[in-house]
Amino acid sequence: MKTIPIAPDYKGYRFPPEIISHEVWLYFRFSLSFRDVEELLAQRGIIVSYETARQWCLTFGQTYANKLRRLRPHSGDMWQMDEMVLTIRGKKHTLWRAVDQDGIVLDMVLSTWR
Repeated sequence: MKTIPIAPDYKGYRFPPEIISHEVWLYFRFSLSFRDVEELLAQRGIIVSYETARQWCLTFGQTYANKLRRLRPHSGDMWQMDEMVLTIRGKKHTLWRAVDQDGIVLDMVLSTWR
């Protein structure tokens, strides 16, 4: 049974929902510290303490983290290994890539030995 995601309730907060959601999105999307998020918002003229940012992430964070997780591309159940020989500064290197059925690169390794 699928549950319908409930939008967070912003009632009673001083800042508008757009600012709160942007702060929480910055924290979870780019894995910044609370002080970094505070500085980014201060550069845009929004004065919010890092403690407020922490409280917002505790309150609204799980909803945004779940949305971001769902938007990530998922790898398929079949994958293959690609091998390519490259010449970099006159030396031969081997590039191995693991690619799934949809063309999403899962991992890659570049080495000087085969």
